[in-house]
Amino acid sequence: MPHFSHLEAIGFAVAAFTLWVLTDTAIKLVNQSHLPSYEILAFLGLFMAFFMFARSLWRSELRALLPHRLRPQLLRCTLDLGNNFCVVVALRHLTLTLFYILIFLAPITVALLSSLFLRERMLWQKAPAIVAGFAGVVIAVHPWSGLRYADWIGYAACMVCVACFSVNMVWSRVLTQTENPESLTFFSGMAMAVVGFGMMLGHAAPLTGRLTGLLVAMGLLCAVGSMCFFLALKHTTAANVSQFHYTQLVTGALVSYLVWRQTPDQFTVIGAILIIVSGVYIAVRASKDGRPAWSHPVTVPD
Repeated sequence: MPHFSHLEAIGFAVAAFTLWVLTDTAIKLVNQSHLPSYEILAFLGLFMAFFMFARSLWRSELRALLPHRLRPQLLRCTLDLGNNFCVVVALRHLTLTLFYILIFLAPITVALLSSLFLRERMLWQKAPAIVAGFAGVVIAVHPWSGLRYADWIGYAACMVCVACFSVNMVWSRVLTQTENPESLTFFSGMAMAVVGFGMMLGHAAPLTGRLTGLLVAMGLLCAVGSMCFFLALKHTTAANVSQFHYTQLVTGALVSYLVWRQTPDQFTVIGAILIIVSGVYIAVRASKDGRPAWSHPVTVPD
């Protein structure tokens, strides 16, 4: 695999987060049909795995899909499975813009986890920024406005997304040093397909032509986005990748307005500003103050 520069890795990160916005848009459109969440997950995984298999077959690189170490891959797949299932649930109950604002806790969490496990140093001066970020979430949600039960389901699903995605990003940063991006993406798709279709044995809703087209697009966009994400993590630090997570607010708000004509209220805007400013500050300081990634070896358990 060719070596990419820091700038090219950032380009992959921006591409990944943009493609994931389009994936989430397709998921939200599919959610309007009331297709069960596990069925959406099943087809997302199926088409992800299919596209990765077809790509590797076309390039005569099927061996690239095989893991070097199975158990670490299974752990990462479990995290990715939990993240994607909760994404489907959250997008059923929240607007696209609010979903991304809440997800923006992930870069803050990634910076904290990176300092603990990847030796990317975190200074105590960043504590006020962390507090400001969590305050921004409270303001964006503004629970004093009288929320419905369905809203809280979406918020809870978002918090699980943040936890799974943050740990997954840090763990993926470790795995990309030994595993191929093709293998990481393929195994994520296979895990979602196996669990999703297993749950469909109890009940499966019928598909229309429009739904099938959206599911195919969803899988393709997620597969390419995941590839870009793993390439970015392979060639730059987790903190550097996480700070470009915020590009999703721009693309997500734009898509939300163009497709559903949804605009954020003043609390959402104020909360978003606090979260973004605090997260960017933490990520930038982490990249400037921390030692270069992998200045000390990080081992992957078998």
